[in-house]
Amino acid sequence: MKQNRSSLALGLILLIIGGWLLATRQVPALQDWMEDNFTWPMWTIGAGLLVLLIGLITGAPGMAVPASIIAGIGGILYYQDQTNNYASWSYMWTLIPGFVGVGSILAGLLGEHTRRNLGHGLRLIVTSAVLFLIFATFFGGLSILGEYGLPIILILLGLYVLARGFMRGARGGTNEAR
Repeated sequence: MKQNRSSLALGLILLIIGGWLLATRQVPALQDWMEDNFTWPMWTIGAGLLVLLIGLITGAPGMAVPASIIAGIGGILYYQDQTNNYASWSYMWTLIPGFVGVGSILAGLLGEHTRRNLGHGLRLIVTSAVLFLIFATFFGGLSILGEYGLPIILILLGLYVLARGFMRGARGGTNEAR
């Protein structure tokens, strides 16, 4: 069964690549359009989509995680290439755990440990968003929160961590710190 899926995936990928090469040979304007509209980071995003396609065809929903990471990094590279803001990497890297979270949610939706993957993915996305806000504010990439943004984010994060600790303690029967 797995062998058939792998053969199907490889055959489909070869058909897509062969069809694309044939189309660009028959319609040279298609190749020109691609060169004008698709910059090099788009190939990274495409590689992520290809990994996702392979995972879907072979019945491996867990492939959504590396696919999301690859496509997400391609998205960061695309943003940096278009804006010429390569210094943004000092805080953009914090989005990578969020990409793992998106992949985990996709894997859950595709049927792999649904409940666990959805919860895990959501926690990773929230963690990534908080880290992004902190680092982007600290390194000057995000001025929407003003000069008080970083302290407010840290206070809210501290309150969240404390509340979560007390809620866990209440469920376990004790509120004492260990």
